[in-house]
Amino acid sequence: MNYSYFTVKEVTDYGPYITKIIFPLPKFVKSEVLSEDTYSVYVERRSKKNGEVLQLKKDWNSNETRPSKGYCHITKAYTSDGEGNKIEIGSHATLELECEAIYRLNSEIAFLEEQGHNVYVFCDFRITQVKEIQTDSDSITGLVYDHFSGGCMEQVKGWVNSQSSYAEMPLRFGYYSPKLSSGKRPLIIWLHGAGEGGYETDIAYTGNNVVNLSSDKVQSIFSGAYVLAPQVPTMWMDGGDGLYTKSGQSKYVNGLKALIDEFVECHSDIDTNRIYIGGCSNGGFMTMRMIIDYPGFFAAAFPVCEALYDNLITNQNIEDIKNTPIWFTHAKNDEIVKPEITVIPTYERLLKAGAPNVHFSYFDKVVDTSGIFKDIKGNPFEFFGHGTWIYMLKDECVLDYDGSPVTVNGKDITLLQWLALQEKQNTVLLSSS
Repeated sequence: MNYSYFTVKEVTDYGPYITKIIFPLPKFVKSEVLSEDTYSVYVERRSKKNGEVLQLKKDWNSNETRPSKGYCHITKAYTSDGEGNKIEIGSHATLELECEAIYRLNSEIAFLEEQGHNVYVFCDFRITQVKEIQTDSDSITGLVYDHFSGGCMEQVKGWVNSQSSYAEMPLRFGYYSPKLSSGKRPLIIWLHGAGEGGYETDIAYTGNNVVNLSSDKVQSIFSGAYVLAPQVPTMWMDGGDGLYTKSGQSKYVNGLKALIDEFVECHSDIDTNRIYIGGCSNGGFMTMRMIIDYPGFFAAAFPVCEALYDNLITNQNIEDIKNTPIWFTHAKNDEIVKPEITVIPTYERLLKAGAPNVHFSYFDKVVDTSGIFKDIKGNPFEFFGHGTWIYMLKDECVLDYDGSPVTVNGKDITLLQWLALQEKQNTVLLSSS
């Protein structure tokens, strides 16, 4: 007889992973008798459409594909209650799984080449007891758990999915409403990368660690903030033909502005002097597009690895946005969006034009700082250079382009702390020293 298991999912810097598996035991067991080698955990990542095992690229830079299946590494095993809370004598077992960065066997999303973006997948686990468990009266042997009974993801609580009513181009979006609801609240808009487009709205805020913007820590910086994550079916850089734009234009500009206006109208406690916009890659491109097309509307912008070629930005565009507070983020080894033809010349032109409040965190590379992802030697994993949204969403951008800390009134400040200070009527006074 086979049994059921329950999963706990966590949105990491590298998207959503199943980090715990919980399953019932036939009798109460002491935690000390369980160990990491009591069970084996085999998984096959399957398409939610047809149930087939996915054939995926080894990594971003590889053309090699392989079936997405194998054994997960168990890092901890202990007795627990039904929710996975560790107890000394329990009726359930909880296994904690390593979040592996290459094959990503317990990741809940996968990038499908034929669709051009990430989709949610089904992680089909089989947990097999491979070591005898001793109890006070007898032993437990040979149990197998292979029926999925449900899962939870704590970080998405409070998020709601909806769609704009703009008839010409209704867009889906996810949003978070602040718990602290008295008074006016700022609005943080996050624009996803190309990989998070499509038709699963949750991907727009879980494909990367966007939900960190709704965490208690970040919310406290803003004393409560709305977070809005729109999603497009293709990519923000779609110029109208379904291909990446060569003109620097996007067919989604009007639809996105209509969505933002409608969202603000529906939430009367949004402070229209504190509307912030940012996003990564394609979303960084669209961030630049929106502040150029609607100068003065946004209180500040935070483009990450932005993909608007500098040669498509006119001198008049620079004049129009130079008084908008902007904090850029990019990495030197980004091979997907090269900073030499995007952010660097744009940043330098803004400074030359006299922009009073523009910053640029420029990283050498992107390395895990969470302690979750490691390489085969156990060192912090190095992500591909395009992934600077990892630093930004964790609020680890603190240095300016020259390597000095960004300061306000003589105090070192992070990107999100800086963002929370920006108001349309007071942007110059809040420039850094």
